[in-house]
Amino acid sequence: MILQINGRKVDVPESVSTVEQLLSHLGLEGKIVVVEKNNEILEKSMHQGASVFDGDQIEIVTFVGGG
Repeated sequence: MILQINGRKVDVPESVSTVEQLLSHLGLEGKIVVVEKNNEILEKSMHQGASVFDGDQIEIVTFVGGG
C-alpha cells in the first residue's frame, strides 16, 4: 500500500492497518508525536482504532528536545 507520509510516497506493508501500527513500523512507538490523517489531527487515544488505507495522506510531527 502506498501512503503519502510527510509529503513523500512511502510503500507500507499491507499488514499495517492502523495509525498505531504505522508508527510502530516507522520506529516511532513510544515517542511523542502528532499525527494528522487526511487533514484531521488524531488524538493519541485514536491511534489504535484509526485505520489507514492506500492513498491516505499522513503528516507526522515529532518533538526533539534541545536548546
